[in-house]
Amino acid sequence: MSIKSTVISEMEQLADERRKNLGPLTDDAILLNTGLDSLCFAILVARLEDRLGVDPFSESGDLSFPVTLGDFVRVYENAAR
Repeated sequence: MSIKSTVISEMEQLADERRKNLGPLTDDAILLNTGLDSLCFAILVARLEDRLGVDPFSESGDLSFPVTLGDFVRVYENAAR
């Protein structure tokens, strides 16, 4: 499974568990408009660390938080290299 499909799958699962309505999960989707709140993103990052074996937000001191879903996926793709 690709990193992008893993991220989207985890977002969909989390939204289902938390009874959140997700907006369209396209590359240009603004993360703040996806329907997930800050707690959901914290859980998402923890789950992605378990699944992908990386936490790019704790590994890089100069990383700014991504704005779009595409940015978010790229952060994980870059960290996995």
